[in-house]
Amino acid sequence: MIRTSSIFQRLILLLPVCLVCVVQLNAEHLPLKRVVELALSHSTSMISAHADEQRAFASYLQTRDQYIPQMAVGSGLGKAWGYPLSLEGSAPSIVNTTAQSAVFNPALREFVRAARTEYQESMLQTKDQRDQVIQDTVLSYAELCKWQDVNTHASREYDDALKMEQLVNQRIQEGVDSALARNQARLVTARVYLRISQAQGAVDVLRNRLSQLTGLPASSIEADADSMPRLPEVKQEDNLVSKAEQSSPLVQIADLRATALDFRARGEHRSLWPTLDFAAQYALLARFNNYQNYFQPGSFQQHNATVGVVIRFPVLNPSQHAHAQAADAEALHARKDTDSTKNRVSEQTLKLQRSVEQLAAAQQVVDLEYQIAKSNLDAVQVRMDSGSATLHDAEDARVQANQRYSDLQDANFELQRARIALLRVTGELGNWVGVAP
Repeated sequence: MIRTSSIFQRLILLLPVCLVCVVQLNAEHLPLKRVVELALSHSTSMISAHADEQRAFASYLQTRDQYIPQMAVGSGLGKAWGYPLSLEGSAPSIVNTTAQSAVFNPALREFVRAARTEYQESMLQTKDQRDQVIQDTVLSYAELCKWQDVNTHASREYDDALKMEQLVNQRIQEGVDSALARNQARLVTARVYLRISQAQGAVDVLRNRLSQLTGLPASSIEADADSMPRLPEVKQEDNLVSKAEQSSPLVQIADLRATALDFRARGEHRSLWPTLDFAAQYALLARFNNYQNYFQPGSFQQHNATVGVVIRFPVLNPSQHAHAQAADAEALHARKDTDSTKNRVSEQTLKLQRSVEQLAAAQQVVDLEYQIAKSNLDAVQVRMDSGSATLHDAEDARVQANQRYSDLQDANFELQRARIALLRVTGELGNWVGVAP
């Protein structure tokens, strides 16, 4: 009865391992570059960023096109009693055409420059959002590679644990081991099963995340660790801080925002300068409006046109003076924000550079510990074959080696994460993946 129950429990525990194998058979190996390309074309944040860029470009055109004559054609039909009064500022007419545009407007010239700078800022924001999508995709892909490897390794551990549990049961039946050994063997199996469950849960979450990024079914995504390019080595003597300040989109965005506000402040001040606009109007007047009754005989004509310029000299406008001073303060604030952003990027880059150095040292320590644990396992196996080591010595060495392997995978991923973040701040992430800007 005990043997049947034990076999049944092992069959239940084998179910997740079988499910993992089935999922891996149905999954498609996707290289990193392909996943990033799909994420860039499918990402909702990228679509939103492109929409903001188009809106900024339209705002620039709206401001610039005030130099192009704006023409309107309409009609002001109406019955007049007495002298024909105007309808919405124009004389009653069969056809009325107006045209106007800016000719000399110092304020408008500055506002056009500000709008063009804001459009350039939106393009950089799109680039920054693109880098963010690439970073999120690469990190999810790298983490999926890690957990897939952990899952595969844990599945092999699970087979070994079941075999060890079976050997312990046989030794108990033969009177070599006690019931405590059975519980210890079961504990090892349960721990491996827990690791498989954790790994499979992480794999499912990461596949779902990549599915949302790429639009592919989650069950069809299988990461290929070999498709990830080799990360460049980070030399601590390299001046990455200066490189990050020059290439960081955050610094460039802050600088362009400050420049745009400078232009707007200048535009608010120049709104107090004289302006010159082009204006023209044509009207076809109707005789039933009684125009001819108020003109000398023979002097009335139906076709009328006026072409000229409108000159304005602002004389007194305290409100505009205050508005210009507020714009100056806003521009000064933006310029100081640029300095703060540059300092923040410099500090972040330096921290990442030093973090890579520390994580690389930690990864080397963990790797050596794993190599030692693995060598110890091999040595115990040799001693066990010669009869100088027990089954429990081999099991303890295997558990220790497996734990060091898990620690090594975690250390490798943390080092990858730091190096990828460093590539992001230095503007080299897209080139590293191989995705054209």
